[in-house]
This record gives sequence, structure tokens and C-alpha cells, in this order.
Amino acid sequence: MNTRCMIPIVKTTKDYQAYRISPHDTNRLAIVFDPTIADASLTFCVEIFDPGGKTPPNRHQFAVEMFFVLKGEGIASCDGKIVPIRTGDSLLVPPTGIHEIRNIGCDRLYLLCFMVPNENFAELIRSGTPVELDQDDLRVLTGQDSLVTC
Repeated sequence: MNTRCMIPIVKTTKDYQAYRISPHDTNRLAIVFDPTIADASLTFCVEIFDPGGKTPPNRHQFAVEMFFVLKGEGIASCDGKIVPIRTGDSLLVPPTGIHEIRNIGCDRLYLLCFMVPNENFAELIRSGTPVELDQDDLRVLTGQDSLVTC
């Protein structure tokens, strides 16, 4: 039995810091939880792609990377297999899979991204340039973008 008690951590959108890993990247990542916050080897972030934006092809030696599409449409590729993704879809990328995600929509693409173990992902993100989340981002992340009024 686990006798360790951890107080739950609650964060809101005002707590998120977004980064561009490289100056020319067309996507940015807002870290929600990482090893320093969660006391576990994981990274959880929101990945935001501008129209036409994409990740560079990349791979992870040990980590499994999982995505959930909050809003938008894109194409994901892994080891040459290409699949369309859109709002509500999930994607799991196995370790060592060379993968890339591309926004093919006319609006931004928003993904929840989980990486386990962290494999220095949070450190890579934080080594980038801090950027602000704008009002469009905040509307998506707070659910206001999907509210329907009667």
C-alpha cells in the first residue's frame, strides 16, 4: 500500500507559460505539468500550431507520446504512415517512431500532449523562447470557444 500522500495540484490558464523551442518554429507548447511539478517523469502540455504549422520530424528513445486534439485538423505521420487527425481524435506514438504533426486547417490546431517518461522534453521546451498565449488560445483552453448560447 502506498503511504505517500500528495496534495492535488490545480493550475489554471494564467499559470501556463508557452514557449517556441526554436525561433522559426510554427508551433508553441504551454507546459501544464512536468517532473518538477508532478514529482513524476512525465510532461503534459498544450501544443498550439499556427495554420500551416508543423513539428520538425522527431523521435524519442524511450518515451511514449500521446496526443488529444482539442480543436482543429491536421495530419500526423509516424515512420511513414500518415493519418488525418481532427477535433476529438487521439494519437499514440510509440518510442523510436519518427513522427511529425502538421496543421492542415485554416485555423489553429490545439493538441493536448502527454509524454511518459519525460525524456528531457520539459527541459527542451523551457530552453526555448517564452511567448504569450493570446485571447484565441485562452478561449480554446477555457472552453469558451465551444460554448453555445441559447
